[in-house]
Amino acid sequence: MSTTVIVINLFTLGCFSFALVKNRTKAKQSLMVAIKSFVRILPTVLIIIVVISLLLAFAPPDQISRFIGDQSGFGGLLAIAVLGAVLYIPALLSFPLAASLLQSGAGVASVTAFITTLTMVGLATLPLEIKVLGKKFAFLRNGLSFIIAIAIALTMEAIL
Repeated sequence: MSTTVIVINLFTLGCFSFALVKNRTKAKQSLMVAIKSFVRILPTVLIIIVVISLLLAFAPPDQISRFIGDQSGFGGLLAIAVLGAVLYIPALLSFPLAASLLQSGAGVASVTAFITTLTMVGLATLPLEIKVLGKKFAFLRNGLSFIIAIAIALTMEAIL
């Protein structure tokens, strides 16, 4: 277990202990809400773990590196950015997938583009966004977000 995990868990335990002392009823209610939220997202987490496992089992690191690695060029970057824009999974669950892709040879720019478009561009929610915010705003926001995500990915590649 890393030092960061230990510090975060100790901080959380300390905050919960403080909440128990301050107001035991509200602290127990918040714990129940947290447990219910955890149980609600658990199936999604397990599905993502299975998907990551299958991806790594059927796509060897050399293939991952060839398609979205540094040598894949701008085409690989765009392909993974489009995939991130189309998929509808919580960003929190994409981080383990991103880490696995990096370990398997994916480029920093590609992984950055994937995570950034996943969180900034919402093609899966575009119909709702059009309905609520209007067509012009929705397309402009998603288009600019996609361009900015590519710029962020290229910047991260240059920095790292």
